[in-house]
Amino acid sequence: MDSSIKMAVNDLDFFYADFQALHRILLKFTSNQVTALIGPSGCGKSTLLRCLNRMNDLIPYSRVKGQVLLEGRNIYDPNVDVVTLRRHIGMVFQKPNPFPKSVFENVAYGLRVNGMRDRSMITERVEKSLKQAALWEEVKDRIHESALGLSGGQQQRLCIARALAVEPEIVLMDEPCSALDPIATQKIEELIHQLKEKYTIVIVTHNMQQAARVSDVTAFFYLGKLIEVDETKKIFTRPSLKETSDYITGRFG
Repeated sequence: MDSSIKMAVNDLDFFYADFQALHRILLKFTSNQVTALIGPSGCGKSTLLRCLNRMNDLIPYSRVKGQVLLEGRNIYDPNVDVVTLRRHIGMVFQKPNPFPKSVFENVAYGLRVNGMRDRSMITERVEKSLKQAALWEEVKDRIHESALGLSGGQQQRLCIARALAVEPEIVLMDEPCSALDPIATQKIEELIHQLKEKYTIVIVTHNMQQAARVSDVTAFFYLGKLIEVDETKKIFTRPSLKETSDYITGRFG
């Protein structure tokens, strides 16, 4: 596999019981790039995102056919430890979901779960993660106060810091700005630009302007199928297929 390819989806089918939500998906994610998954509601983009770190395993009667390769290894291989896998592939959800703990303990949580005990190492990693999430300056004086006292945008950046603390390779973001105001959204978008220097990022977004602003590659989904994938600029200025053009120009969706 090309060494620049961090992750590859090969002929992936996904089923919720008898309903097929994804059909023969073929998609590659390049290291240090942002890939946006776009398409109307129910098109399969969030389902695919959750296939990339096996979050769909938690859904009864769901099943997967095909492969998801992380640096050449199939994450659906029976020998793969899912907890270890999710350490490599962090996830940020649609609504900020901080734990009812202090700012510090929110970020330290994953480190403790993974067995880190050294207090000074934990403190160092918490500070580093908050700085990476562009939140340190805003919270350094209230780091031992409840995270629930932060604004929505700060809570979402805290959730990003929590995901980064365990030093993943890939960060998945499921509509990370949909619950945020425009100023908070702009901060998250600026953050995504910075984070791709170190991480491979996959973002699901309903907001096409956001996809155009933050991503290098855009993949358009419709009815569980990957219709078109290309460089973001090309998708938004001269897509190859009529369905993509119709969606981007607002004719449906």
